[in-house]
Amino acid sequence: MSTTPRRALILVDVQQEYFGGPLEIQYPPHTESLPQITRAIDAAIAAGIPVVAVQHTAGEGAPVFDPSRPGFRLHPEVEARQTDAWKSVVKQYGTVFAGTDLLAWLRDREIDTITLVGYMTNNCIIASAAEAETHGLSAEVLSDATGAINIANDAGFADAKTVHTTLLALLNSNFAAVGDALAWTEAVAAGEALPKSDLGTSAVIGARLSR
Repeated sequence: MSTTPRRALILVDVQQEYFGGPLEIQYPPHTESLPQITRAIDAAIAAGIPVVAVQHTAGEGAPVFDPSRPGFRLHPEVEARQTDAWKSVVKQYGTVFAGTDLLAWLRDREIDTITLVGYMTNNCIIASAAEAETHGLSAEVLSDATGAINIANDAGFADAKTVHTTLLALLNSNFAAVGDALAWTEAVAAGEALPKSDLGTSAVIGARLSR
């Protein structure tokens, strides 16, 4: 029985809002993550992997993600690669599944693995990866093709690097296989899944390192 993943590459909100202003991606900086996103796109297209472009909307008149404003648009590097073969999704929630037809589209194509790239690690990436298992889907998250922002509120402060690296470790312990874009392109070429840890192993190693 073949264990080759049946993948779809999900571009999560690679929109202009994240390249300037209060939501500008801080770690890894978008100048570094965007080339890895396009690298993943090019590898997916070459391998015949379906591509889904997701855009978030907060509705017309909203301060961000207003579909009538330039910030809603996909980054030009993504737009330049987009074809009619891509699936386009507009969402209103953190997860790519809620209120969209994405799950039905994936099931129609017998996709069993979603590869998530885009923004933000601390919002839509983690929400989508965590929900994937409830639908019987495996998730992959590309560490250098995603990114986070600095977070501060009444519960505390965390810089973008801490947010990003902590959430990736959390995801890789249970919800998603985490690897960089190079490792992913190599896994695609080999017809293999990205390696993933598990909660038990992560707990044992974590306990040992904390001593």
